[in-house]
Amino acid sequence: MPRELKPILLCVFTVCITVLVVGVEEIQSDEECADLNNTTWLEYRQQKVKLQVQYLLLTRRNMDCAQMFNQESLTETQKQPSYFNISHPTKVIIHGYRILGSKPSWVKQLAQAVLRAQNVNVLVVDWVYGASFAYNLAVENYKEVALQISVLINQLQKHGSKLESFHFIGVSLGAHVAGFVGTLFEGKIGRITALDPAGPMFKGADTFDRLDPSDAQFVDAIHTDADYFGISIPVGHVDFFLNGGKDQTGCARSRFASMYGYVICDHMRALHVYMSALNGSCSLMGIPCFSYEDFLEGRCMNCDVFKGTCPTIGLSENSGIAMSPVPREQKLFLLTTASPPFCSHHFLLQLEVSPLGKSAEVEVTLKTQNLGTEQRLRLQTDTTVYRKVLSHPATLCEIDSIELKNTGARFYRQGDIHVKSVCLSEFPAVGREQPLCVNNINIRRGAPWTHDFVQVCGIF
Repeated sequence: MPRELKPILLCVFTVCITVLVVGVEEIQSDEECADLNNTTWLEYRQQKVKLQVQYLLLTRRNMDCAQMFNQESLTETQKQPSYFNISHPTKVIIHGYRILGSKPSWVKQLAQAVLRAQNVNVLVVDWVYGASFAYNLAVENYKEVALQISVLINQLQKHGSKLESFHFIGVSLGAHVAGFVGTLFEGKIGRITALDPAGPMFKGADTFDRLDPSDAQFVDAIHTDADYFGISIPVGHVDFFLNGGKDQTGCARSRFASMYGYVICDHMRALHVYMSALNGSCSLMGIPCFSYEDFLEGRCMNCDVFKGTCPTIGLSENSGIAMSPVPREQKLFLLTTASPPFCSHHFLLQLEVSPLGKSAEVEVTLKTQNLGTEQRLRLQTDTTVYRKVLSHPATLCEIDSIELKNTGARFYRQGDIHVKSVCLSEFPAVGREQPLCVNNINIRRGAPWTHDFVQVCGIF
């Protein structure tokens, strides 16, 4: 399937299917673990009952067995006591569009990752019936879902919960559901985290109809598929654009790939990166910059706009930002690896060469044991200094060697290239380390040049 068919596939479900889905699930006994709904195309067409939303509760006391939750769960008339703890903060997870009516398989994994990180209540919003098959009708349903959630929040407030203690985590279309809940509470909700918030039918929408920074005291978003199913504009106080926010490393680019790998891998990467960040294996920091192109050209290397503290993905308060008020709609960029924990160290590569008579191409490779990172630079006759941002799994002083190769010789008939200096510096700088530089290098055609960086690291 060509990439151009992705938006067409979305439009088919948006325009061609025009039946509203509703339904209820058979009530489970107290002894059973609660689960999200599934629905089928036949059920979708036959349902005559008004749209309903159900809630599942997970806490550290029942991490493996969700409990049904509703407005009456905290009353004394309930046979089974609720695990909900009013004194604990509450995380509300909201899934998005379900193209085939299946329940989202990642919900329990996300809830458990949250619970391992913090002792909280986790409420999962199940609106699978209203979110399935016809995307345009799912969009029509999202405000009604938000209204029903607001009724539950009001009830919890009566039992002592504070609006600022609620943190909504919305995936795709679920992010805009969370945003409208925030609108209903005039932005007094504590936090909304949007995992690749949906773009179709929302990019040009008024802020009243989509997620925006006014919907909570703090809104953070992770963008990974901004050119198709995600939204390309900032919607929060801070917006993390991973690898530019569009094509993610490790996701298939071939028409022969699996449906998941080609169609929704980019879109779901935000969720997987977020869950990985909750495990705390490494820090995922974003660098503020006007554009991804400026970021890759090394024009943005610090977080001075946040008084030196770079925002991080995860559960840190305000993403680690200590300043007040928090700036709005700040674009943040970072590079990731193709697999968990997705963390990568950012480097500025600066190459200075003697003037060239013809265009050339140089391939730079960083090596750490069996790990390698390659970056190609196109050299022109009118430029002698080149800057490029690249990522590598290891830190600066864990890099074993750097290799330069004159790869453009075959095409450009370029002779030897004299490199005045090649420098590497890691950013954002933790201890203001000096860049690692090697000077006066001649790269001959067909003869790679390699330098061991370990000895150089020991100097600083």
